[in-house]
Amino acid sequence: MRKVMVILPAVALSVLGLTSTAQAEQAPGCSSTVQIGSTGYVKKGSTIIASVKQFKGCGKNWAYTYVWDSWAAKPGSFSSSAEMVVNGRRDLSSTVNGTNDQDVWSKGTNTLTKCTRAYGEVWGDGNVYWGQTDERC
Repeated sequence: MRKVMVILPAVALSVLGLTSTAQAEQAPGCSSTVQIGSTGYVKKGSTIIASVKQFKGCGKNWAYTYVWDSWAAKPGSFSSSAEMVVNGRRDLSSTVNGTNDQDVWSKGTNTLTKCTRAYGEVWGDGNVYWGQTDERC
């Protein structure tokens, strides 16, 4: 019996719901962002439903939340948010919320000289789930 390997392009995998990582990681209005620190995860029980990352670029820090395909494909709507935590306190002025948006970027904060972490939330089934990255000083 002869084995045939089929390589599917990323678009086909996405349509099939087999991908779970973000492809575009560029803050709005800033083309030179780089991830700093580890990736955090938003979980419902033991199931990961979103990734949370912190980026720096253009003189600012940015929080980024990516809702995984498996959660986004569920019936009904969902909401997600991204915001910065600065010196241990949530910076509500950086918060950006999205409805049915898999990619959500916070507003950039002028906090490169402070201790920061990215914070993200996902909700839509009557509960709020959250996750955050490690703190970077």
